[in-house]
Amino acid sequence: MGNGYEERASRFGGATVWTLAAPDGRVGPVLPDGCMDLLWFGGRLLVAGPDTRAMVPGVAAGGRYAGIRFPPGVAPALLGVPAHELRDLRTDLADLWPGALVRELTQRVAEAPDPAAALEDVALRRAADTAPPDPLMRAVAARLAAGGTVADTARATGLGVRRLHRRSLAAFGYGPKTLARILRLQRALALARAGTPYAEAAVAAGCTDQAHLAREMRALTGTTLTAHLARDTS
Repeated sequence: MGNGYEERASRFGGATVWTLAAPDGRVGPVLPDGCMDLLWFGGRLLVAGPDTRAMVPGVAAGGRYAGIRFPPGVAPALLGVPAHELRDLRTDLADLWPGALVRELTQRVAEAPDPAAALEDVALRRAADTAPPDPLMRAVAARLAAGGTVADTARATGLGVRRLHRRSLAAFGYGPKTLARILRLQRALALARAGTPYAEAAVAAGCTDQAHLAREMRALTGTTLTAHLARDTS
């Protein structure tokens, strides 16, 4: 995202809290990661659905933003909305929850000295009043994140390929094959950021070779690995 971006582990288990300062109004693209976010953005509470492509946030010069990023399969239970209904969208929270409640939450976050911590409080209070995420789909996400194949994951969970696809749409926003591709790309990016040569990062992440990784990077992000990592460090 750039030098104005910071993140930390959240008090909400498995989630990440982040803040973004954009003094010149320019930020890099947000890459698909299988996650969904609750955002404090432009004085509004928004939900960022699961992305299938890179998204460039529209930020104002001098703006400050915050969010809590939920791991794959978690946010739909909190929001009460299947993930596929929010795919590639940025949606007002007021379109999902009662308007009076969202107005109260918006005021609470706006007045908080730390909007990111206030977003955590929103998530934690909501979680206390809702059913937990489907543990089976959390297990699916964990298997795919570790490099498991869709076929092996379907067998291990006892769902079968068709049921796995249907339940993945609700939990993740897209089918397990797409989630697996996105998580594989994120593994490769993490290795490359740590200094692993691209060819080694590609194979270690589960790609056939470096050319395969390059194709996936272009298809999912619209850019190259070199260009993206250069932007990360600029």
